Amino acid sequence: MNMLTRLDSSVRADAAAPLPPPGGRETAFAFQSPQGLLHGLGAAVPLTFHPSATLEARLSAAFHIAGTDAVVAGALPFDREAADCLWQVSQVARWPAGAVRPLPRPAICRNWQIHYQPDAAGYARSVRRALDIMAGEASAPDGLRKVVLSRSLLATADRDIDLTALFARLAVDPASTTFLVPLPPRDGASRVMAGATPELLLAKNGARISSHPLAGSARRRPGDLAADAAAGAGLLRSRKDRREHAIVVEFILDTLAPWCRRLFRPQGLALTSTASMWHLGTGIEGELKDPDVSAAVLAAALHPTPAVCGVPREKAARHIAALEEYGRDFYAGTVGWCDGRGDGAWYVTIRCAEIAGRQARLFAGAGIVPGSDPLAEAEETGAKFAALLNALDIPLDHEVRR
Repeated sequence: MNMLTRLDSSVRADAAAPLPPPGGRETAFAFQSPQGLLHGLGAAVPLTFHPSATLEARLSAAFHIAGTDAVVAGALPFDREAADCLWQVSQVARWPAGAVRPLPRPAICRNWQIHYQPDAAGYARSVRRALDIMAGEASAPDGLRKVVLSRSLLATADRDIDLTALFARLAVDPASTTFLVPLPPRDGASRVMAGATPELLLAKNGARISSHPLAGSARRRPGDLAADAAAGAGLLRSRKDRREHAIVVEFILDTLAPWCRRLFRPQGLALTSTASMWHLGTGIEGELKDPDVSAAVLAAALHPTPAVCGVPREKAARHIAALEEYGRDFYAGTVGWCDGRGDGAWYVTIRCAEIAGRQARLFAGAGIVPGSDPLAEAEETGAKFAALLNALDIPLDHEVRR
């Protein structure tokens, strides 16, 4: 199908209406954020999958057919030259925050086979290679200043993974946005990207936009209040992490500035957290010159940010391809939605897993800058697996033992 066929899109905001569980047969996509639940229902119709360079034209054509109340949702990949994966559905249901009752947290699986790619020691070796590259280019004006290296964990269950149960377990953390989005099938098998991301890439409502980049992280210690507070305070004092964070904020401000009348940071740098991690975050707000610009177009201009790629962006992406043992595909891209008025929200695709039948491929990364400690960065990636390990019923001490 070349473009979207016309579908009647209805929006419900009736908290009393029965809610099909996200992840069930009726789910086309789902996003549960602190602002509420957006649930695409019914069969999903694809936009033609192309790189983001053609995104604006494809969205314009799609909404010309389907109308401004239609919603397009999906994922943009890490590689800006690769094809995206966007869908429109026949019905979209919205529930405000607090209107959705928490679902029970059913078990996923108790028997898992785990394979790391690479393990913590192998990851630390990749970090050392990255640090050597940065040291060798330190005097060059376009030298590598930061690179974000990730590693993967492939978990295989003894039965198909229950997406409804997984969504419910991920949605327990109110500081994150839980999502399920379909991906293109691979080798005849259906795939979805599932996760609970803490990072807002770009949200738009009329002329108003916002972003909340995160960079600089530390593992939380929920069993020890004093140690947990000390971990957060240590992150806030860390020169290395503050430098890493500043790189990301500068990139986002520079990228958004040409689109905006006003762009500012209301509160500056602040400590933020999820259930498992402390982060350095900066809220950014702005007013667009053209309120008709789509949130998806702005998100495509921003991603991948230095929070998941590096600086300079193109050079960092080349080093990532050489240093990592797998292709990122849709990990470290962006997931989200927009309507025909251009309003919507897009999130950085982290704290996530690609689900295909019995298999879940988890991803976690860390920002590498001069002064990074390879073993500490490996530990950070292990901590970032925690949200998905917990949701999948994989013992949390499994990663600690690596």
